[in-house]
Amino acid sequence: MSSKKPPLPSLPDEIFLIDSHCHLDMDEYRQDLHQVLDSAAQHGVKGVVTIGIDLESSLAAVLIARRHKSVRATVGFHPHDAEKANPAALAELIAVVEDNAEEVVGWGEIGLDYVKKYAHPEVQRQAFRRQLQIAKELGIPVIIHDREAHDDCLRIISEEGPFEGGGIMHCFSGDLDFARRAIDHNFHISIPGIVTYKNADEMREVAAAVPIERLLVETDGPFLSPVPYRGQRNQPLYTLYTAARIAELRETDIADLARRTTENCQLLFNYEFHR
Repeated sequence: MSSKKPPLPSLPDEIFLIDSHCHLDMDEYRQDLHQVLDSAAQHGVKGVVTIGIDLESSLAAVLIARRHKSVRATVGFHPHDAEKANPAALAELIAVVEDNAEEVVGWGEIGLDYVKKYAHPEVQRQAFRRQLQIAKELGIPVIIHDREAHDDCLRIISEEGPFEGGGIMHCFSGDLDFARRAIDHNFHISIPGIVTYKNADEMREVAAAVPIERLLVETDGPFLSPVPYRGQRNQPLYTLYTAARIAELRETDIADLARRTTENCQLLFNYEFHR
């Protein structure tokens, strides 16, 4: 049996793709970040949103965005780090947003994680609610992490909304009904490489049916590499495999899928990535 990888999906020169969620500050990219971004750009992935998960990573994300016009940053406290989201730390992040308006395009990754529970659920809920309030006050999109906390996520979003700045249900893990309810709250649905996995039938249903104007594509790199690189370091370049699979599910071509999701991402984050 051949172990040869399938060819990398390609895009026309005038079309490009955006990886709406990656963690470029993590150690996995420390040695070759420039090459990772260059390789992605050469093959049509010309924009990346790098995501903050605590104060340190948020500051690192801003520095990366400052060095690379193709990269924009978000800031926030991940639910795993909810205990760190004290008033002083949140005030510092607000100042980061205000002082780096060109680089920072959103608040997150925030939300609830009832799988690992590194922070107590009630602490997570308090940090989530406060950060939603901050994002709303700042008028910027929120990026939400939700693992087996669908009901509480939607309840808190509903209580704290509406969110004129919109937001993203990142690495979407719910069913189609949940996706539609999130969209009703002005959120986009971001599909990761999991859509290429054999056991991801529910995600494939969502990817096929979500209104195109609410669809985004992401890596969540360095995690969750799509087939044929599952188990290896993920990187923005591999967004092409995810986009190709989604295009197939939607019975369209990757160029159209890339064009539409890029429009969505640039409108949501109010930034023209390829310039």
